[in-house]
This record gives sequence, C-alpha cells and structure tokens, in this order.
Amino acid sequence: MKTLHLVFMGPPGAGKGTQAALFHERYGPPHVSTGDMFRVAVRDGTDVGRRATEYMQRGDLVPDEIVDEIVRIRLAQPDTARGVILDGYPRTLPQADYLDALLAERDRGLDAVVSFEIHEEVLLRRLTGRRVCPTCGAIYHLGNNPPKTPGRCDLDGTALVQRKDDAPDTVLHRLQVFRQWTAPLVNHYRKRGLFLAVDAERPVEAVHEQILQFVRSRAASP
Repeated sequence: MKTLHLVFMGPPGAGKGTQAALFHERYGPPHVSTGDMFRVAVRDGTDVGRRATEYMQRGDLVPDEIVDEIVRIRLAQPDTARGVILDGYPRTLPQADYLDALLAERDRGLDAVVSFEIHEEVLLRRLTGRRVCPTCGAIYHLGNNPPKTPGRCDLDGTALVQRKDDAPDTVLHRLQVFRQWTAPLVNHYRKRGLFLAVDAERPVEAVHEQILQFVRSRAASP
C-alpha cells in the first residue's frame, strides 16, 4: 500500500491506539491521536492547549474549530506523506467535512472508517485499571500489563498516575458524550461504503486482520 488513510472511531479504551500502533509499525502511516495532541498542548501551555483545557477537564468534546486547527497543523507535517491513522477524529459531521477538504487538497481520500465496538463493563475495566507514566508516557494496566515494580514505571522509575479522564465517573460521561455526538458519523460513512464495525473485544491480531482485509477489498473494488 503506497498510502493509507484510516479513521478509527470508538470510545476511549476500545483499542484504537493499539491497532494504530500496529498499522504504523507494519505500513508506515503515523498514529495521530487528537487526545494525545491535546494533552501535550495542555501540558506545554500552548494557545490551543489553553483553549481546550476547560472542555477536557469536564470530559466534553473540544469545539470543532479548535480540533480542526490542531489536526490541520499535524497533517501538514512531512511524515504524513504516506498517509495517516486518525484516532479520535473526526467526531462530528462538520469535522468529517473538514477532513475531506484537507485530504482533497492532497489528492487523497479515506480508505476506511473503523468503529471499535465494546461493552460498557469491559471498557470500564480497561480504563479504570490504566496507569500512565507522567515522564515518558508509557501505559500500564493493573490487571493485564502491570509494571514490574508496583506503582513505578519500568523505563524510568517514575511514580505512575491515573489520568483524571480515566476515573469511573469521567469514563461514563465520556462514553455518553461519544455516543451522542458520533452516532451520525456511522450513517455518514456507511452510505459512502467506508464504514467497518469490529468487535474490539476480540484478540488484537484478529481485529487487525479484519481491518486489513476490508481495506484491501475496497482497493480491489472497481
């Protein structure tokens, strides 16, 4: 595949980042997570970060114009020449239209939009057990991938923390917001033949293969 442009949809913790990392490793396109970009922007105190902070703290969606701006800046970077795997964007119909325009400027289009389906109880278990190193960004899980030394990062020994947006109340609110605002995108992309729903509770390689086969089937279609 010369270029690959994918959108991964799904609630936080559904496995979008894991699949994006696999596609990056095997095919080259960078993993672009709007959530990660905003966390860095907030940490660094950038203009975009300051504007987004109040929405993120509440677990609400950041307004379209702010999200579009940070995505436009990222897609202008040279490493996206081979494509991009967007994680968490677009989340609204206006964002979807903006993305189409951005890609059209590069004579590109989306190859697939993948929705990661997961039960609420599984999602809560995944997120509330997640711990993050505030220094290097390494991610652990108390049940599935615990650090060698409890509470400490394997890489640099920093004390691990739980993100505020991984607390149970915030997770449930984020899930509600996700369902409310992104439901229209499903029909939007299904009508265009781009949409694929995957069972995000299946093994990682099985999910990866399903996505890959869908992309290849679309490429082979007349």
